[in-house]
Amino acid sequence: MRVIVLYHPRSEFARPVEEFAYNFERQVPGKPVELISLETRDGAATASLYDVVQYPAILALREDGQILKFWQGETMPLINEVASYAHS
Repeated sequence: MRVIVLYHPRSEFARPVEEFAYNFERQVPGKPVELISLETRDGAATASLYDVVQYPAILALREDGQILKFWQGETMPLINEVASYAHS
C-alpha cells in the first residue's frame, strides 16, 4: 500500500498535513507518506487522475495505483483509519 497526500504546502493546512505524515511514519514503520504539492504538474495530474476536488486529500493506494480509500477536505482521518489499509 502507498499513502499519498495532495496538499498546498503554503496553505493553512500545510502544518496539520505534515504532522500527520510525520506521525503516520512513526506509528506505521515501513509505510512512508508521499507528500505531493498541488502546485506542481505531478500534483495537479494526480489530483485529476483520482478526481480529487477538496484539499488536503489522503489516498490509500495499492501498489498498482488502485484506490483502496481516500479522504478529502479539512478533516483529517485518524492514523489508525489509514493504517488499516496497510495490509491490503
